[in-house]
Order: sequence, then C-alpha cells, then structure tokens
Amino acid sequence: MSRHIQITFDAHDPAALSTFWRDALGYLHPGPPGVELPEGADPLAAWDDFLARIGVPEDQRNSKSAVEDPDGDGPRLFFQQVPEDKVAKNRVHLDIRAAPGLDGEERMAALESECARLVALGATRVRRDEPAPPLSRGLIVMTDPEGNEFCLD
Repeated sequence: MSRHIQITFDAHDPAALSTFWRDALGYLHPGPPGVELPEGADPLAAWDDFLARIGVPEDQRNSKSAVEDPDGDGPRLFFQQVPEDKVAKNRVHLDIRAAPGLDGEERMAALESECARLVALGATRVRRDEPAPPLSRGLIVMTDPEGNEFCLD
C-alpha cells in the first residue's frame, strides 16, 4: 500500500514562502478548522482571525503555514518557522514538471516560459542545462524566495 506524504519546509516567513509555492504549483491554502470560507475569501486572513480568536499571540501567527493540491493528488506542503538561516544546498528538492511530453526547443521554450512566471513570483534563476540526449532532456535550476533549490524539468 502506498503512503501519502507531506513535504516540510523550514522557513523564515512561512506565509510568504507558502504563497510562492501555492502560486508555483496551483495549490490552495486550506482554511482554518471549522471555518467555512466564502468564495473569494483570503484563507491567510481567515487563519489570522482564527488564531487571534483562540488567543495565539500576534508574533506567533506566522509560525506555520500549509498549501494543498486542490485535486487531492499532490503532497501537502507544510512550512514551519525556524530562526536559523539556510547554510548549505538542500539535500532534497522539488522538480516541477513544466513541459510533460515535450522535447527539444519546444520543451526548453515551455521551461523558459514557466521560469519567467516563477521569477515574477519571487524565484531566482540559477542556470539552464541544455538537452543532452539520451540522458537529459534539459532543465532549468532555480531557487525559491528563501533559497531552496528546485528544477523546472
């Protein structure tokens, strides 16, 4: 039997980093427990209200955040606040499959387009690796707003 997984990120700003990954992956912030969010409501604002109502001090309200796949297929991403800086290359990273079924220049053009979208959201482009068949179809290495490496693949 397979298992569902949650991927956890250490972060300085869980709300901001979760918002980046929400937009990068097309995920959603879930609402607080027991709270029905009206259409178009901001889940992060609802969380802030919920945490205030249950007595969580304001300086602790951005200690955690999460995003979920609206289709229920992908893993939940959880973001927890930590005081230390990221000091080395992450040993696990996400690959975003941004050009499924494409090859050559068509593939690289799709990756470039997604790269530009993610840079506008706060990512940083690190490098482009050209296709080298048969072992590599080409990819773009990037980092998220807190320096976590990921690839457009």
